[in-house]
Amino acid sequence: MNKLVLLFTLLCFMLSSEFIVFDFSKQKNLSSWRVVDDVVMGGVSDGNLKINSKGNGLFYGNVSTENNGGFSSIRYQFNKIDVSNYSKIVLKLKGDGNNYQFRVKDDSRNYFSYIKEFSTTKEWTLIEINLSDMYPAYRGRTLNKKNFSSNKIEEIAILIGNKKEQSFQLEIDKIYLK
Repeated sequence: MNKLVLLFTLLCFMLSSEFIVFDFSKQKNLSSWRVVDDVVMGGVSDGNLKINSKGNGLFYGNVSTENNGGFSSIRYQFNKIDVSNYSKIVLKLKGDGNNYQFRVKDDSRNYFSYIKEFSTTKEWTLIEINLSDMYPAYRGRTLNKKNFSSNKIEEIAILIGNKKEQSFQLEIDKIYLK
């Protein structure tokens, strides 16, 4: 009977396993993250990423629509991760009431990303995003391609761009696959 219990426990662990993409409380080196603002196209938005005093990632700044701008983002590129055994990506974060986009790329050379929008509150929240719900888009336009169905990812991003002037602050604990 003990072998059966052990086997069941192992099976439950395997089925509920998670893969950490980035844990800000354990990975303090942010050199693989890039801030990409609308300045790449003439805008004046200003985003920043740092580890705050609580040990979490803090994505913060101001979005401006001046000079046809209107977005700020953080991007993390890494060696390909096999996601074939996972169906969701989870963000543990505390927001500011603003809406954001979570983005993935299965190939960092693609011109487009797969996107899912999410809302935030000022409380710690788990945002669960079904990978298959992420739709392809480029520069705010949905593309005529199928939703995410790849078995790998090699870039993630968080973007704020709500077509209005606003300050933002997003505290991030970790991002993982489930």
